[in-house]
Amino acid sequence: MHKIPLKPRKQTKNPSFLSHEFFIQNHADIVSCIAMVFVIGLMIQATSSLAYIFIGIHHNVTLSPEVQDSAEKQTDTLYTYGPKDLCAIFFYSLICIVMHAILQEYFLDKITKKLHLSKAKHSKFNESGQLLVFYFISIVWGIDIILRQNLVLNITSLWEGYPHSALMFTFKFYFIFQLSYWLHCYPELYFQKVKRDEISDRVQYATLGIFAVSAIYLLNLNRVGICLLTLHYLSEALYHVARIVEYLDKDDNGSKSIHLAASAMFVLVRLGSIILSVLTFWYGLALSDNQVINVAEGNFNTQAVRLAVLASICAIQAYFMWNFITEQLQQMREQNVLSATSRPKNKLKTASKKVKKEEKREDDDLPEVDQNTKKTLRSRTAAKVK
Repeated sequence: MHKIPLKPRKQTKNPSFLSHEFFIQNHADIVSCIAMVFVIGLMIQATSSLAYIFIGIHHNVTLSPEVQDSAEKQTDTLYTYGPKDLCAIFFYSLICIVMHAILQEYFLDKITKKLHLSKAKHSKFNESGQLLVFYFISIVWGIDIILRQNLVLNITSLWEGYPHSALMFTFKFYFIFQLSYWLHCYPELYFQKVKRDEISDRVQYATLGIFAVSAIYLLNLNRVGICLLTLHYLSEALYHVARIVEYLDKDDNGSKSIHLAASAMFVLVRLGSIILSVLTFWYGLALSDNQVINVAEGNFNTQAVRLAVLASICAIQAYFMWNFITEQLQQMREQNVLSATSRPKNKLKTASKKVKKEEKREDDDLPEVDQNTKKTLRSRTAAKVK
């Protein structure tokens, strides 16, 4: 008896050191090591001041007693923006890269293995999963700040007392987190091996996020800005929930209703954002007596700035609406193509059913003996044809 030689197992080749594949596979470990350098530097006395520039929140302000009394004696430390915020944005963008890799490896990859999705759907599912977590955190965080600042019941507080340059810690850290997340989207294009046809859309969306959050933060439009961002994230979160449910629910039991709710929410949010912007920039800030640019105080309330911001917000809403309409039209075309391809099959089925019904009626009119002979003749002809 000759022994059949066993096939040797295929050994997975490790990528060469400092190659592109090496960085892509180990980018989470490399970035976490870089972040740990700053954390360890915070524990050493010689480097703690330098490390704290990247980890801590800076540019705290001291208010005069009159301002503190008018602000109901705010006990929390208040902050404004400054150049050290760039260091914090860089550090927390590293944290976003690490969290992105953890969420991808331990949650999303395990789900996609069970779903057996195509490459295009696999990429969209990962994108929706990552963005949904970010939107959920931003919505909860934003609603907490809106309730603390009492911006819902007191709508005039959106423009009264402008400039709103002094922020609470959680308020300022919210904008640092927003800028860090949208900044980390650029290296993720390389780490996630995003296809070329998807890069342009993701770059546009990330650039738009950085531009919008930076304008809100630098122009001290924090109160109206957090309301607009929370509204936008609500509609986007519902859209990505609908897309994830569509991939999970293969029988289309509830995906159509969620898509309909997401579409309705999208249109309402676009309308609400325009109304809120017009109310703030066209009516509210125009009532202020101090309408002179003062960089030291953080005041940018002039007619030119207000119109520029209002036009930018309306242009962004129009851009989102245009993408929404084109996507809906594309889905309608795809459904029409699918229905057109399935029509001939349905016609053949209905025609065969009609023939069978007519034959049944003819058989019913005949006596029982003739019915049996007719059935045998049909079976013989069918066998001959086969």
